[in-house]
Amino acid sequence: MKVRLFLLLMGAWFVLAAAAHTQDAASANLPSAPSAAEQNQPPKPTPTQPATEQSQPKAQTSPAAQSQPQQGTATPPQSNQDNSVATIVSRVNEVNVVFTVTDKHGRYVRDLKKNDFKILDDGKPVLEIRSFRSETDLPLEAGLLIDASNSIRDRFKFEQEAAIEFLNQTIRQKYDRAFVVGFDVTPEVTQDFTDNTEALSVGVRALRPGGGTALFDALYFACRDKLLKSSPNGAVRRVIILLSDGDDNQSHVTREEAIEMAERAEVVVYTISTNLMGSGGKHGDKILERIAEATGGRSFVPFQLTEVANAFAAIQEELRSQYAISYKPADFRPDGRFRTIEISARQEGLHVRSRRGYYAPAQ
Repeated sequence: MKVRLFLLLMGAWFVLAAAAHTQDAASANLPSAPSAAEQNQPPKPTPTQPATEQSQPKAQTSPAAQSQPQQGTATPPQSNQDNSVATIVSRVNEVNVVFTVTDKHGRYVRDLKKNDFKILDDGKPVLEIRSFRSETDLPLEAGLLIDASNSIRDRFKFEQEAAIEFLNQTIRQKYDRAFVVGFDVTPEVTQDFTDNTEALSVGVRALRPGGGTALFDALYFACRDKLLKSSPNGAVRRVIILLSDGDDNQSHVTREEAIEMAERAEVVVYTISTNLMGSGGKHGDKILERIAEATGGRSFVPFQLTEVANAFAAIQEELRSQYAISYKPADFRPDGRFRTIEISARQEGLHVRSRRGYYAPAQ
């Protein structure tokens, strides 16, 4: 009798031990946290060469997309996983715009408040203004694009020195960043992002003229592969200073595709024409003007070589005379569509210049 009771107790102990082991094994197969799942996902491929719209990255950056948190994606559940854990996702649609205000004499107006402006997003008044401030000191991310084709060889040296002076006067160490790209048939980065003005100067002086001109490819590349992919801490202003005669005979992308990429990267483009008075470059000047106006920048057409330096000085002044506003648009839909931005001053005689719109993120 005692032997039988002992055998029964031993059997019960083995059954309980086996059940505990099974429970531990099941616990090990529960789905991991969304943040861990994100870390284990393979990196997304990124394009490396200018291409047409079909080869652009699927993840499109826009004002709304930049302020939208990334959604955590848990590992797909297996048959023995617990599906009761839900991921809570919040979406914030916020548009950020940097703009400039001038009076009827072209002088900058720097003392306005948010109530002095009327904002329409896609033709409708915005729901809420989240922030407004005068951005005289907002960090700068700048790209200097210099045409190094044969067509500008005779004035290349002076333009290099004017560009170097601009960088020395504009880029502040530990605050701003810039890069240098020279282009003829292909764009070449002679100095990547840095706050070191001496390194930037070396990058400008390393440029050598020669070859054809692929202006649109160079702009597309600088916006997509440099500025769109940068990850600044906090708000910045993204600008490109484009020094060229506007002639393009080698690009694979069109002018409008280059402009669209600038809009997606939230880049303001300032252009300085190298077509001096009487050089017959009116067509190229129109191209440069179109690029600048579409992105909220300005187009400069110097009449003589010495005025190139004046154009750089005017850009520097404008970069320190801007406003930044963030707002929540009305009737926002993540449909990937282009949405227009209209900012106007309530006071008569004032002119507001900003980019014309942005691309909503695709759902």
